Amino acid sequence: MSFKLPQLNYTHDALEPNIDSKTMEIHHGKHHQGYTNNLNAAIEGTELEGKSIEFILANMDMNNKAVRNNGGGFYNHSLFWKIISPNGGGAPSGDLASAIDNAYGSFDAFKETFSGAAKTQFGSGWAWLCVHEGGKVEVCSTANQDNSLMPGIGCGGTPILGLDVWEHAYYLNYQNRRPDYVAAFFNIINWDEVSARYQANK
Repeated sequence: MSFKLPQLNYTHDALEPNIDSKTMEIHHGKHHQGYTNNLNAAIEGTELEGKSIEFILANMDMNNKAVRNNGGGFYNHSLFWKIISPNGGGAPSGDLASAIDNAYGSFDAFKETFSGAAKTQFGSGWAWLCVHEGGKVEVCSTANQDNSLMPGIGCGGTPILGLDVWEHAYYLNYQNRRPDYVAAFFNIINWDEVSARYQANK
């Protein structure tokens, strides 16, 4: 069964002014659709066909650029749309808040660390909050469409929060002002979704 583009739970303009409608339309409908189509083409007729995206990422040949780039692009964006919301913002609570405090001392310190990872990722890539077995959380960044599920990528664990810092994610509205885009991201984080992913993967 081939992968399908996930539908959004909100309209393209619902995240304004943090993310503009035109960017959402192109990012979801063109870029993510392209990763989806190319992933399906890359795994068709191989032993990866019919496997879950998590299995594909964990077990693929990292030299297979078509699967690596498009599989990562499919997974990363599928996560991204879920962890942002028009009703987002604020701060996490419960076990996730405790895990962040244990790792970084405070939510503000976590924000600084995560924002730093996003702002200093050279070129295209992602900033992540990942959870390790046992509940410890870690901030890291990856290049291009890589993520921590892939073999040999620096940070381990399961991504529960990700920020796309490819220029296609923000350039129409923010141009070269990536720090402004990173700051706006915190206004739309769906912490209930992130917390649910923390509980499911700790």
